[in-house]
Amino acid sequence: MNFLAHAWLVCDGSDDFLYGNLIADGIKGSDLSAWPDSVAAGVRHHRKVDAWVDHHPSVLEAKSRAPRDKRRYAGIALDIVWDHFLAREKADHREQQQLVARCYRLLTVRPAPDRLATMMPHLIEHDWLRNYADFDFTCQAVAGIGRRLTGPNRLAELIPWLHSDYPRLEADFQTLWPELNAALSSSGVEAAK
Repeated sequence: MNFLAHAWLVCDGSDDFLYGNLIADGIKGSDLSAWPDSVAAGVRHHRKVDAWVDHHPSVLEAKSRAPRDKRRYAGIALDIVWDHFLAREKADHREQQQLVARCYRLLTVRPAPDRLATMMPHLIEHDWLRNYADFDFTCQAVAGIGRRLTGPNRLAELIPWLHSDYPRLEADFQTLWPELNAALSSSGVEAAK
């Protein structure tokens, strides 16, 4: 659910590639033949980034600090928190405003997969990608996504931990983000697909 981070990682790529990165969480399975090649490449890139992030020591450490009975859901909350730190860090950058406008344009003119179709209009209408800079808004988004899951809202139950662990989570992000950018640069992944 970290739309902003995925957008920043491929902002130099084509609209199709960016769109694939934005909708990847809404696509199940490995058969991407229904999608144009560059959109499918974006989905695969998104999944590669997610796998890398999920195994990063900072993320594993952060998850280990989450309340034991809610750790299964911590990764979802952390994805959104990473967008918070990124939105806050780049809030005053002109490139951020342009990237967010581009994302919203793409998500407005192209249909989202069924799994994301009801969420995308809310994301755009409530300007999530900019409002993530506000931590209270970010926590509301975490709880909102938790309401979409079956059973008790375990994501909402993580919010007190997110607040209390905020300084450490910020330090985790400050390690994670540059290392992710460096890993993508060194792997030769092209964003222009």
